[in-house]
Amino acid sequence: MSRRSLPRLPNDRPPLTDEEGEVRELTEEDFKHFRPMKDVFPEIVEVFERARGQRGPQKAPVKERVGLRLDQEVVEHFRSTGPGWQSRINEVLVKHVRGGRG
Repeated sequence: MSRRSLPRLPNDRPPLTDEEGEVRELTEEDFKHFRPMKDVFPEIVEVFERARGQRGPQKAPVKERVGLRLDQEVVEHFRSTGPGWQSRINEVLVKHVRGGRG
C-alpha cells in the first residue's frame, strides 16, 4: 500500500510517521510544538462535547443533584432491576413523602 509523501515539520524535524504509518517515538521538542485539539479543530471538539451526553438547560428544573449514601443492600436491589434504577429509587421516595407506601 503506497502512501503519499509526508510533509516535513517546522524546524526541519522528521515526520511523526514513517512511510508505513508507524509513529516514531516523540521527543521533548515534539511536545513543545503540540497545540490543544480545541485550538486546532474547535468545531470538531464542540461536536464531541455535545455527543458525550451533555444535556442542554432544562426548561423547568425539577430535580436537584445530591450526594446520598445508601446501604449496599438497597443499591444492589435497585441496580439489579436494570437501567433507570436511580429513577426507581426516586419514585419510591416520592411515594413515601406523599404518604403512600414505597
